[in-house]
Amino acid sequence: MIERKRGIYEGRNKSSAYRDLVWTVATSSDTSLDIKGQTQLTLDTIQENLLELGSDKTKIVSAQVYIADMNSKQLMDSVWCDWFGNNPQNWPQRACLGVDLEGDVLIEITVTAVR
Repeated sequence: MIERKRGIYEGRNKSSAYRDLVWTVATSSDTSLDIKGQTQLTLDTIQENLLELGSDKTKIVSAQVYIADMNSKQLMDSVWCDWFGNNPQNWPQRACLGVDLEGDVLIEITVTAVR
């Protein structure tokens, strides 16, 4: 059975799970912040979403990061690395893409994790 968790947007869910796999996506809840602030809030939301489905950030196997300005990638990376910590066993595979995002959204992250 597929588990789905509603988000705030019509037509899509914030998270889904099937057997031992969990997928979730997030943006910052406060788009007035800079890239570091938005990255932190986005990652915190990812963790909340994963916990809701029986996983956590140490079980992320793959991540896609979409940022509005690739010139801010180094700032995003500093928050990313702090959030994941020093243990390479907790680091996921990751791709980072520069894209046009809606409004003042500077970052969107989608992950796949196990539970």
